[in-house]
Amino acid sequence: MIKIKDISKSFDDKVVLESISGEFQKGKCNLIIGSSGTGKSVLLKCIVGLIAVDGGKVFYDMRNFSDADHDMKAEIRREIGMLFQGGALFDSKTVEKNVMFPLDILTKMKPDEKIDRVNFCLKRVGLENVGKKMPSEISGGMKKRVGIARAIVNNPAYLFCDEPNSGLDPQTSILIDELIQDITYELNTTTIVVTHDMNSVMGMGDNIMYLYKGHKLWEGSKDDVTHSGVRELDDFVFANKVMSALRDKL
Repeated sequence: MIKIKDISKSFDDKVVLESISGEFQKGKCNLIIGSSGTGKSVLLKCIVGLIAVDGGKVFYDMRNFSDADHDMKAEIRREIGMLFQGGALFDSKTVEKNVMFPLDILTKMKPDEKIDRVNFCLKRVGLENVGKKMPSEISGGMKKRVGIARAIVNNPAYLFCDEPNSGLDPQTSILIDELIQDITYELNTTTIVVTHDMNSVMGMGDNIMYLYKGHKLWEGSKDDVTHSGVRELDDFVFANKVMSALRDKL
């Protein structure tokens, strides 16, 4: 479980997050949703520690990450897997070397152990035959799956996914969502997904936090999101349904 308390962040004079609190549950897909520019990715980066918060605390299973010393933060980071928006693969490394990267920097595994783990993770995401290829030789959807393999290669307790479906067609998006959901349940991870895709929300939203202009306006499950009673969230859901209908007609 990850718990955040009163997280605030500003850039210059612009308030991006204001006193955000909540819990992200273990073994479930926890979604942070909202329109573009509402602070979703900034909140994710604050939780991971990529951005320093102005105020508030982040707890990883009761461990105070915000106030932890260097060694404790390093220990927690070794338990984190991250799927970046766009995949963020190294263009100069093979798929195999991309997936192996966290093992190289975070573990003391022997070379043959690393290869076995990389092959296992690539097989888990359905890419057992592409290890020797370069990122430029595979599709966008395959790059996202490589990114997932890299994110889970160190068997993380916490999995973070920033807009995993960005730039993907609807069918591939569903496959990525199902893969993230399956891995979450399989590994019993605390998974946090940032998205504005209502198909993702309705498909895997075990626990959902809705942000609007840097404020948390609602929290609940996919079963309740369509009748939240929050006007801004109702507008967000309706707009996404309209866009989805238009995409289906194209």
